[in-house]
Amino acid sequence: MGELLTVNMGPQHPSTHGVLYLELKMDGEIVVDCKPHLGYLHRSIEKIAENRTYTQFIPFTDRLDYLASMNNNLGYCLAVEKLLNIAVPDRAQYLRVIIAELNRAVSHLVAIGTFAQDLGAYATPLFYAFRDREKIVDLFDSICGGRLTYNYMRIGGVSADIPARTEQIIKDFIAYERKQLIEYNELLTYNVIFLARSKNIGILSKEVARSYSVTGPMLRASGIKWDIRKEEPYSMYDKFDFDVPVGANGDSWDRFKVRLDEISQSLRIVEQAIGGIPEGNPVSKVNRVFRGTGEAYVRTENPRGELGFYLVAEGGFNPTRCKIRSPSFSNLGALSELVKGLNISDAVCVLGSMDIVMGEIDR
Repeated sequence: MGELLTVNMGPQHPSTHGVLYLELKMDGEIVVDCKPHLGYLHRSIEKIAENRTYTQFIPFTDRLDYLASMNNNLGYCLAVEKLLNIAVPDRAQYLRVIIAELNRAVSHLVAIGTFAQDLGAYATPLFYAFRDREKIVDLFDSICGGRLTYNYMRIGGVSADIPARTEQIIKDFIAYERKQLIEYNELLTYNVIFLARSKNIGILSKEVARSYSVTGPMLRASGIKWDIRKEEPYSMYDKFDFDVPVGANGDSWDRFKVRLDEISQSLRIVEQAIGGIPEGNPVSKVNRVFRGTGEAYVRTENPRGELGFYLVAEGGFNPTRCKIRSPSFSNLGALSELVKGLNISDAVCVLGSMDIVMGEIDR
C-alpha cells in the first residue's frame, strides 16, 4: 500500500443525492476507508415538533423523506392516534393503505431511475421512471394539492375523500405499470452492462445488516425476510395478501431487484384494497387541538425501511418530546463496511443502491 490520498466527495456531488460529504481514503483508485459527514441539512425537526400542536406538525413530516411524504404522514398520525386513543374509520384505513402503497411504488421508481443513471445509463431509465411516476403524482395533486411534499393523512383519518373516478384511474395505472415492469426488466435487470456494474458489488451480509440495524429493501436484499407490514401489521395490512421480496447475495443488484419486485407487490396490495373500500366518511370528527398524556412509539414500513415516531406528552397541546427513527440514517451507517476495497466508481454504485434521502438523515 502506497501513500494514502484523501478525496472529499461532496457535499455538492451529483452521486451523493443530497448534501452528503464522504471523506474517502484512497490507495490509487481503491477505497481504503470511508467516513460519511452529515449535518448540512439539519433543521431541528424534532425540536419544531415540540413547539407545534400535534396537527401543526403534520406538514413537517413531508419534509423528512420528501420522496415518500404520504408514508411519513401516516407514521406520525398513527403515533398520535396511539398516544391519544383516537379511532380511525375503516374507509380512511383503506385509503391510507392505497395512498401509502402508491407512494412506495413511485418512491422506488425514483430509486431505480437514479440508480441506473449513477451507473452510466444516462437519462433513458430515469425518464421512463419519472414518466410513470408522473401518473401517480397527478393523482396525488388531485387529492391533496401537492406534487412533491404531499399532505393527505390527518389525525383520525384523511383530509378528504378521494375525487370521482379515482378508483378507475388507479386501476388503469396498475394495468399500465405491470406492463412497464416487464420493460424495466428488459431494459435494466438482465442487461449485461448493468449486471457487470452491480452484481457482487457492495455485498451486505446478514450479520453486518443486523449489527447496523439496517431495515427495508436493503435488509431484505441480504436475505432477511422482515417487513413490518407483515410482522406488526398496521392500518389493516393484515387483510391483504402480498409477498415480501428478498435477495440472495445482498449486493447492489439485489437491492435494485428487491425494489423493483416491491413495486409489483404494492400494486397487488392496492388492487385488493381498491376493490374493497368500505362505505362511510373517511374524515373523523375530532378536535383540531389535542391534549395528551403518556408516551407512544409506532414504527411503519417506509419505502427506505423502518420509520419510527416516539412521542412523550405531559398534558399540553404539543408533545414534550419527539424522537424520529430514520431508516436512511441507520442504513447509511453500513456504507463504510460496504465500500472498503472497492474502486471509487463502485463506491458510487453502492451509495446509489442504498437509496438514502438526506432530509430524513439530518432532520
